[in-house]
Amino acid sequence: MICQIETNNGIPIYEQICRQVKFAVANGSLLVGEHVPSVREMATRTAVNVNTVARAYRDLQGEGVLVSIRGTGLAIAADAPEKCRRGRLEMVRERLQYVLREAMQNGVSSDEIYSLVHSEWDALQKESPP
Repeated sequence: MICQIETNNGIPIYEQICRQVKFAVANGSLLVGEHVPSVREMATRTAVNVNTVARAYRDLQGEGVLVSIRGTGLAIAADAPEKCRRGRLEMVRERLQYVLREAMQNGVSSDEIYSLVHSEWDALQKESPP
């Protein structure tokens, strides 16, 4: 699992790490019992501050996504996949509401939004192999 951090997307870096771990758990890229990279390793991979990664991991532990395994680090909790699958649509909905609110404030019609969503979805599907 490699997190890709975007510094200009408006989402705090620690939250991006949390979201990406949750999405990876929800889609099966991270499995129950699998260890996540150490705080230092993740900080190095993502080129962010160690404290930022530590905060993300603390939040994930608090939400029951990660559990501490004594002497070995943090791993995906047994009930994390179900929690993450339930939460993934809510995370997308929150971002979508932000974008739609911005579009409404700028006079973009619903027809324009539907057209844009369909064209972007089609473009993304062409980029990603099945």
